[in-house]
Amino acid sequence: MAKKYWLMKSEPEVFSITDLEKDGKTLWEGVRNYQARNFMMNEMSVGDEVLFYHSNAEPPGIAGVALVSKAAVPDPTAFDKKSEYFEPKATKEKPIWFCVEVKFAKKFEALIALDEVKANKKLSKMTLVQKGSRLSVQPVTALEFKEILDMSQ
Repeated sequence: MAKKYWLMKSEPEVFSITDLEKDGKTLWEGVRNYQARNFMMNEMSVGDEVLFYHSNAEPPGIAGVALVSKAAVPDPTAFDKKSEYFEPKATKEKPIWFCVEVKFAKKFEALIALDEVKANKKLSKMTLVQKGSRLSVQPVTALEFKEILDMSQ
């Protein structure tokens, strides 16, 4: 199966690339959007590469790279009554929400700000720069991924 590329968003005050670097790996839990869930559940594979995006930040941008290190599993926060992501309809037998595990790969020397991504003509079709694109997990083409890596040098 061919490797795929993704962009995953996290608010840095909730979980940053530095947190991932320190922890080594994490479940990408708490996603409550069906399209994002379906990407994790049905399309992501171990070894896929991920652009780690700091959202709701000043400035927002791409902070580094992670790898999908474990295929989708039921999101444990859906079963935790104390979690803001608790899902009362979910059961262990019939989970609703899933998440992949990601592991740290690389932190960029400097954040690639969203404005820089938007200014790059080679990235004009990237989902991230499309009007109304709010999805926290989104596909990235191999060429877009390579261009972001080139920008990080």
